[in-house]
Amino acid sequence: MDRRHSIALLGGAPLSWPLELRAQQPGRTYRLGFLSRGPRDQEQFDALFDELRREGFVAGQNLTIDPHGLGLRVEQFQEVAIALAKAPVDVILATSGNPAIRAAQQTTATIPILGVTDDMVGSGLVSSMAHPGGNTTGVSLLGTELDGKRQELLIELSPGVRRIAALADSNQTGSRQLQALQDAARAHDVELSIQQIAKPEEISGAIEAAKAAGAAALNVLASPLLFLQSQVIIERTAALRLPAMYQWPETAEEGGLAGYCPRFIQLCRDILSRQLIKLLRQARRYSGRAADQMRAGDQPQYGEGPG
Repeated sequence: MDRRHSIALLGGAPLSWPLELRAQQPGRTYRLGFLSRGPRDQEQFDALFDELRREGFVAGQNLTIDPHGLGLRVEQFQEVAIALAKAPVDVILATSGNPAIRAAQQTTATIPILGVTDDMVGSGLVSSMAHPGGNTTGVSLLGTELDGKRQELLIELSPGVRRIAALADSNQTGSRQLQALQDAARAHDVELSIQQIAKPEEISGAIEAAKAAGAAALNVLASPLLFLQSQVIIERTAALRLPAMYQWPETAEEGGLAGYCPRFIQLCRDILSRQLIKLLRQARRYSGRAADQMRAGDQPQYGEGPG
């Protein structure tokens, strides 16, 4: 598979950002903030920090990582984004899709935001791939474009199947895309049932509903939430003897039927790290001055984390 068809990059940092700093400043400590559902101990974050270390950004030495933006719930993104901007950090790394990136954008117009989501342009987060504008850049996975391909593969891997299901994150997958998946399944004489969830606790029930509807296989659609809950999905589908197709190959290696996409750890090591290093080298320390145009009021307290 040509990686260009599955991962699209926004080209570097916008030209409106400061360009005079091309390398680390001696004695300078850089501050990195996260907005992520994922915990710190994920392998992809280890790969990211390994690349930063090779380029001279060493956590605990000249790089400080704010831990409060990891392992969040969606409703915590905004309050943590405000606190990160008031700290302030040099870069906000928003790795959990549109909600995380929008929370950062609503909070600061000056601190660089490096986002990872399905479609930066299609979601209105940036104006174009070549000229993102503003203070946001990042990676468009275009993973939902591959949901249809994964459905085709799932049907091929399930000879004689007449009914399948799709597990969809309602915050990620739109109705037009779901309709396109149903039309494509119908073209193969396969009936597709859609099971939508919005919260982790809804996943098990949705899988059981798919099985009860007669689905012989499950297509787990592209979603940060579903990726982070992959172990729950693997265990439940295994208990119900329901083979499942996933977005990431890593999930298949953990016990899923198959995955179709470049590796997420590869994305973090080879692509995201390169953009983050560039932003850190261009970073300028931000104070609490009015130019940041943050919300008025005292700095909020961080939430208690996921629960």
